[in-house]
Amino acid sequence: MGLANGLFGAGGGALLIPALQKFMGIQTHKSHATALAVILPLSVVSAGVYIWGIEVDWKIVLLVSGGGVCGGIIGARLLRKLSAWWLHVLFALVLAVGAVRMLFA
Repeated sequence: MGLANGLFGAGGGALLIPALQKFMGIQTHKSHATALAVILPLSVVSAGVYIWGIEVDWKIVLLVSGGGVCGGIIGARLLRKLSAWWLHVLFALVLAVGAVRMLFA
């Protein structure tokens, strides 16, 4: 479940967004919005799986969740204002930064 969530949900839709565009013909803005909407149910299921038997720091959960909610609201508003070209550029930059961080972490 964690792998699916990482690739299609909370991982930023690294596979979901391009797949929605290429294989399903969904426009850029709609594919990003759809990927954002997928994050919540996948995250809830993943959290449910991991909570059993693993101690969870609920203070961190609340802090990160609050940041996620704020970021989601800001992101949804920005999504309406950005052109498809800028969405592609920003998405590529986020993936590139993530890849570099993974290499040197």
